Amino acid sequence: MVKRKTALKIRQAHRYLGLFIGIQFIMWTVSGLYFSWTDIDEIHGDQFRKTEMVQTDFSNLKSPSEFDSSNEIHSMELKNIAGEPYYWINENILRNAKTGEIKKTLSEAEALSIANQNMIDGLEVTEIERITSTGNHHEYRSGPLPAYVISYKTPENIRAYVSVADGTFRTLRHRDWRWFDFL
Repeated sequence: MVKRKTALKIRQAHRYLGLFIGIQFIMWTVSGLYFSWTDIDEIHGDQFRKTEMVQTDFSNLKSPSEFDSSNEIHSMELKNIAGEPYYWINENILRNAKTGEIKKTLSEAEALSIANQNMIDGLEVTEIERITSTGNHHEYRSGPLPAYVISYKTPENIRAYVSVADGTFRTLRHRDWRWFDFL
């Protein structure tokens, strides 16, 4: 037989445990409904990206074999950075495809140009910031650093991320993505 005091404590613990689990079930239900009813393309921010990319034709490019380099080329990609052709070699060297010069870093203007190539027209830029570190809960976690953050003046609080190392448009984040991430 359980003593009266112990029985009261068990009932009280049971009540609070039930309340805690009930709140958790409500949160699971709300987040599940949100995930079911939300279009994943909207979460990705596809409505803020250009649907058709303009391809640029470059001429008079140097062959990578002409570069003064002792490193073997294992991978290479031709990139358009602010209207200039660059080779992204072995995923760590950015060379101008016309002059062969190594590009050490990306400028703010070049990052903005890359963002403008990918984002819809008519967005007003409010800030461009270079980030070198992020925390575990930052919205750009696991992206290559350093990177430029281009912030836009919109109700959705849009931010675009461009890698400094290779000039790649990495991702964009906005209010709905943040809610999705929170839930």
